[in-house]
Amino acid sequence: MAFQPIYDAVQGRVWGYEALVRGLDGEGAHSVLSRVKPEQKYVFDQACRTKAIELASQLFPDAEELKLSINFMPNAVYEPAACLRATFLAAKRFGFPQSAIMFEFTEDEEVSDPAHLQNIITEYRKHGFVTAIDDFGAGYAGLGLLADFQPDLIKIDMKIVRGIDTSLARQAVVSGIVGIARALDITVLAEGIETEEEFAVLKAAGIGLFQGYWFARPEFEMLPQVSFSNQTALRLTA
Repeated sequence: MAFQPIYDAVQGRVWGYEALVRGLDGEGAHSVLSRVKPEQKYVFDQACRTKAIELASQLFPDAEELKLSINFMPNAVYEPAACLRATFLAAKRFGFPQSAIMFEFTEDEEVSDPAHLQNIITEYRKHGFVTAIDDFGAGYAGLGLLADFQPDLIKIDMKIVRGIDTSLARQAVVSGIVGIARALDITVLAEGIETEEEFAVLKAAGIGLFQGYWFARPEFEMLPQVSFSNQTALRLTA
């Protein structure tokens, strides 16, 4: 697992870290997931959750109230309550608070059974987990999905973020998303931030949570420091 920080611009601190799967030779998530066969998805999904919780329990400073964001594959979850057992056991074994865990719908995965996804969200919320839609506005994560499921948080896809400072169309789209999210009491996070200009426009639009290379690149089994344009750095490890 590699970890990438999520920055809270309102509080001026790191809000949490996303755990990102990596291959043994540093391959990215897409490369790794493309090699997971359908019959292996469940075991792989469970192993990733356990590993992320184990590492977070070792790396997260005790004094910080940080969220651990874990990607999951809805189509790998056969029964929500049963599939959470490994998560419960890992949290208990490593002394990690369940309330600090956020589950994201895995990027680019089509929801084959909406009713099943609703059951997953309901079950996860019952146990205090935060739920999030990743890559919102691209691929399968659009307004239809938001209308059917109201997660706690949505992550605006980097395809919308990229170059937003010079695109009135992108600014209008983000403004609409923020307005809808506010009406539904959903937190908005902008991911893929690479420039100060993108950050400034999105912050002015009312977004408080951010993630992207401008803040920090993911680091393998480490918590990277958060920096702004490689100048001011905040050390956030214990």
